[in-house]
Amino acid sequence: MYVEHLSPLGGTVIGLEYDFERTAEARTRSPHILNAAGEFIPLPSGTFDLILSHEVIEHVQDDRAAICEMVRVLKPGGRAVIFCPNRGYPFETHGIYWRDKYYFGNKLFVNYLPRPLRDKLAPHVRVYSKSDMQKLFEGLPVKFIERTIIFGAYDNIIARFGAFGKILRAILQFLEKTPLKILGLSHFWVVEKL
Repeated sequence: MYVEHLSPLGGTVIGLEYDFERTAEARTRSPHILNAAGEFIPLPSGTFDLILSHEVIEHVQDDRAAICEMVRVLKPGGRAVIFCPNRGYPFETHGIYWRDKYYFGNKLFVNYLPRPLRDKLAPHVRVYSKSDMQKLFEGLPVKFIERTIIFGAYDNIIARFGAFGKILRAILQFLEKTPLKILGLSHFWVVEKL
């Protein structure tokens, strides 16, 4: 979807998809979809001017390796735009496992549990504090352009509840300008390769 929407804006847009069947399906709409893991991008160093990683690193096997690969394939002066789940958000949005059964949907306060218990309930996805994010970039040749937390667009809520959803989004986006942004949905980081 991102490749389809970004391609008309110019340049060559390449998508990375881990699942083979999804890659094959996406290639029917765009030839620039690679089937690979984020930890092993099959392209030379210095390939990209811009990388968008939208809610991806929390799902890979090795998030540090995926970040290193992003930096490796950026050109000097290239930027990576990264969104990933904030540990401070009151809901675990990916669902949880409880007694060998998966429960889909937003689960209140799971992310506030001690890390071992939180990770036992949601072993399929990570959440990040600011220090967790900082550790992912330790020793890498980058400078930080933006490091903040956002609440998001909540398009599904707007589609379902109309005007109420728009009011809720306006309130939450206002909170992004206050100390309460620590409760936001996602980290939004922009890093530039040196």
